[in-house]
Order: sequence, then C-alpha cells, then structure tokens
Amino acid sequence: MKLSAAIITFNEERNLARCLQSLMGVVDEIVVVDSFSKDGTQAIAAQYGATFIEHPFEGHIQQKNYALDQTTGDWILSLDADEALDDKLRASIMAFKSKPTGAGCSMNRLTNYCGHWVRHGGWYPDQKIRLWQNGTAKWSGENPHGRLELKGNQISGHLKGD
Repeated sequence: MKLSAAIITFNEERNLARCLQSLMGVVDEIVVVDSFSKDGTQAIAAQYGATFIEHPFEGHIQQKNYALDQTTGDWILSLDADEALDDKLRASIMAFKSKPTGAGCSMNRLTNYCGHWVRHGGWYPDQKIRLWQNGTAKWSGENPHGRLELKGNQISGHLKGD
C-alpha cells in the first residue's frame, strides 16, 4: 500500500516542519499545495522531500480537493500544516498500512489553544476521518469548515493516538 499525505499551506513556516517531521517514515509521498506563500514554506517542504505545488486559493475545500487530486497513493492522509501525528498515531497508521481494510479511518484531534492542550469541554476527542482509500472521499461543506464525505460511510475503524 502506498500512502500519500496531502497538506495545504499559506505562510506556514512556523508550523510545517513539525507536521512534516511527524510524517517521516509513515507516508510514502507528501504533497504540499501552497497558495503562493511569501515566507520559507517552500524551502521547508523541499527539506522533507515534499512535492510542492503552487495553486491559487479558491477556498479551503477547493484547495484540499485539489491537493487530493495531486496525490498518487492508494490511500491518503490529510493534515493541516499546524497538525502533527503523535507517536501512538504513527504506530497505528503503520500497523494499518500492513493490513488496510475498508475505505477510511477516523482519528482523534487534540486541540492546542493558547499554548494549552484542551482535553475537556467536548473538545476532545474531536474524531475526524483523515485517512481514506484514494477515490472514496471528497471535501465538502462550507468554507472554511469543510468536512470529509466518505462514499457510503465505509469507516473501517478508529486509529489510536492523536
């Protein structure tokens, strides 16, 4: 199984290295679709061997769908540039890669607000589908708050980790 990561960016030099570092050894391809950043985003993407594509920004949903179309993997992992996989989630994805099933997996999203991890008030676990078989899902909803729609809701499971 070939796993591609899809990330959209605009002036993300403060966040991107952490995100890309968390993907090392887990994904087989990283595609960064950028909205013509003016900072060091492109150089950071190059340091991690990412395919870097500049594309005009038409909205978060449209940009994320464009990024999906640029991937070549059998499966796709979608992250925002300010997100990173923890060690437990990295291990869960690696185990899943050895025996993929279904069409998509959910995972917990742990939010950091003002420098504090929020594990209460209904903010955690914020479960999102972020790993799916290529061709089985598209981003939809209203910008900037898109949601991934998996064809037939074929969730194959929930991955441990954040």
